[in-house]
Amino acid sequence: MKRYRVEAFENLVESLQALPSIGKKSAIRLAYHMAMVDGFDAMKLAHAIETAVNEVQPCIRCHNMSEDELCAICSDEQRDSNILCIVQSARDILTIEESGEFNGLYYVLSRIEDLNESHLKDAAGDVEEVIFAFPPSIATDTMILYIEDKLEGLNLRFSKIAQGVPTGVDLENIDMVSLSRAMEARVRA
Repeated sequence: MKRYRVEAFENLVESLQALPSIGKKSAIRLAYHMAMVDGFDAMKLAHAIETAVNEVQPCIRCHNMSEDELCAICSDEQRDSNILCIVQSARDILTIEESGEFNGLYYVLSRIEDLNESHLKDAAGDVEEVIFAFPPSIATDTMILYIEDKLEGLNLRFSKIAQGVPTGVDLENIDMVSLSRAMEARVRA
């Protein structure tokens, strides 16, 4: 039996499905909405995608997302330049910024192979404390030790974000590494 095809629609579904966390059913729903229900919003989305692809670039100092050479955070003189938070991706910066709990500077380091020692030392500038905001793993613990070793002579304090039991999660659903770290880092009640 011959299969009915609308090639432009199927291409849109495939493109949407290639995005993280979008499966086939979601891609079909989104594609249908764009193609058949609201073409204006679809064109706005297409324009926003094109603009972002053409204009968003990494900040030359911290590798955060930016439309200029320096990102808004590196350009902001109100930020605390004594604290540097090293993260794995610019998405992590978005998450931390959304919390409203950090007013320092950032440095994005996704892989240890990408570490440019002199560039990191330049980013450290007037920094007194380096905070590592990495997901817990043996690989990230190794990366932290490596970075601490490379920055050893700069008289810096090193810390990492707390790890443990997330709010609203039953203990039976916590992995043993997270539970162990939470027990070790317990605080007075």
